[in-house]
Amino acid sequence: MAWYDRVKRDLPWRTPAGDFYRVWVSETMLQQTRVEAVIPYFERFLACFPDVECLARAAEADVLTAWNGLGYYSRARNLHRAAKQIASTGVPDNFDRLLELAGIGPYTAAAMASIALGQPHAAVDGNVIRVISRLTNDPGEISAPATRARFAEEAQRLLDRHRPGDFNQAMMELGATVCVPGSPGCNECPVNRFCQAREKGTERELPVKLKKAKTRDIELDLALFTKRGTKSHVFLVQRGPEERRLAGFWELPAKNLFPTWTGQPVRQIVHQIVNDRFRITIWQGPAPRGLPSGKWFGPAELDLVPVTTVARKALRQENQGIPPV
Repeated sequence: MAWYDRVKRDLPWRTPAGDFYRVWVSETMLQQTRVEAVIPYFERFLACFPDVECLARAAEADVLTAWNGLGYYSRARNLHRAAKQIASTGVPDNFDRLLELAGIGPYTAAAMASIALGQPHAAVDGNVIRVISRLTNDPGEISAPATRARFAEEAQRLLDRHRPGDFNQAMMELGATVCVPGSPGCNECPVNRFCQAREKGTERELPVKLKKAKTRDIELDLALFTKRGTKSHVFLVQRGPEERRLAGFWELPAKNLFPTWTGQPVRQIVHQIVNDRFRITIWQGPAPRGLPSGKWFGPAELDLVPVTTVARKALRQENQGIPPV
């Protein structure tokens, strides 16, 4: 705790301390996303929706637009649904009530209960798992339920019950900045004298985890139409509500919808989502007759709707007025 008080990073969701809404938004954004990537999105999101009530009143499209580029959009939808729950029933006051909110599982509930409500629940994320696996020199495979249960029990045993929120953040900070994967900074570690892996020389071997699934390559061809007389307008189609990914987002149409169209390949883009690596060819040319249901967008309009990251990358590289992701 003394180490954390001295070196903790100045992150926007840590001020004011214990603010329920800021803690909740940040913990949701930080799921599977690096701190550095989250900061500008967090600040933009709070500028659009400064409190729970404002978020609850917002249209889903506006929430997705503010989230645009951060990925894993089910997080934004769940955040929106949970805001409506809170607006209706009030702010949860304990761990179990937090679990009733859309999109909140045991880790997020523990983080929020400790940081925002000051309650003694250990929050065990990937950083904490790494710290505990090394502290205890535990060779268990970290996806195994029995291993995760041991780590959760140890995290709860270690928890400082007087400052549970700060202690959870200190453990996460230790894993994120010192007890890092591969080559931990053991000489800088405030708890190295307690570390059993350090004593046994196994710190670089832990934690033990299964190899990642092999990446799958997927080829896509997308059509970028130019409107007669201008390059600044672009034609996009909207993904249907039944789509598993990115429902309601606008994107470039697939080239195979226009078998007789004579566009030319102008750009290749690689975009990875988990284990799917999309290799995308952008084809450009005058718009054909008989376009499908969609809409022409000018540059100013594109910042007001949710647009897929692939479309944003393609349009930005083709100087179509798209702001950076």
